[in-house]
Amino acid sequence: MTKSSSLLGRLFKRVLQLSLLMGAAGLAFVWYIGAWNLLFPSSGHDAVAPVLPEELTAPTVMVFSKTNSFRHKEGIEGGNLALADIAEASGWGIWFTENGAVFNSQDLSRFDVVVFQNATGDMLSATQQQAFQAWLENGGGWLGIHSAGDGSHQDWPWYMENLIGADFTAHIMGPQFQRATVYLENNEHPALVRIPDIWDHDEEWYSWSSSPREKGFKILATIDEDSYTPMQKIFGKEVDLSMGDHPVVWSNCVGSGRSLYAAMGHSKEAFSSSEFRQLLQSSLQWLIKGQGEGC
Repeated sequence: MTKSSSLLGRLFKRVLQLSLLMGAAGLAFVWYIGAWNLLFPSSGHDAVAPVLPEELTAPTVMVFSKTNSFRHKEGIEGGNLALADIAEASGWGIWFTENGAVFNSQDLSRFDVVVFQNATGDMLSATQQQAFQAWLENGGGWLGIHSAGDGSHQDWPWYMENLIGADFTAHIMGPQFQRATVYLENNEHPALVRIPDIWDHDEEWYSWSSSPREKGFKILATIDEDSYTPMQKIFGKEVDLSMGDHPVVWSNCVGSGRSLYAAMGHSKEAFSSSEFRQLLQSSLQWLIKGQGEGC
């Protein structure tokens, strides 16, 4: 082997090592920001149900945060802490899980409300979806937070039609988080108790192809698109995400059950907002007690 070919061999080896190192670092970064299952979506479904505590304080809330698509790590952490505080202050039982096998008729019967807390992707098998649907239609309550309304749920038509009511398009970028003004509608609704009619909130705001109002959902709050920049600016391109009628909180009747979706909750800091925490508490109170405007 000549001296030049030996040098080229060593150079190739170093380039290969550097490329592998950069690739590994890139994958580690993707995992760290929660985007692993966004790039490599999972369709894995849990088959063995978790063992529930023998006693659960009634009324009881299940918080489900399985992520087979993008994982909002900070939002899940901050939201779970906030929901635990709310449950303790309200005297409710609360139980956290990422195991979809709990969605069976026997286990679901022990809960009054199920929260999809930034849950994403193909989370449940067809049998588990059917169990949840039956439970909700027979009087259960459902609260969806932030990415429970994103575009990763398209393969579950019943969910999209009955709980979300619109197709997610994108979220703002450039900047990703902006402060916007929230306006309440139907401010006599029990889920809006002790929340000001107008308030500001920092969020990664979502947009949808249409307003769920068009599908008969009850709109509880909208955002003023003049108070922030509803654009996605990325890779040198700009996409207008304005909707005109731009709801961010809405409810629906599902058989004898109730549902409520809130678009806030991407970051840990979102759950430090006194207005958002009150929205979560009042919404859970409405879903649990079934009082006031109902189905």
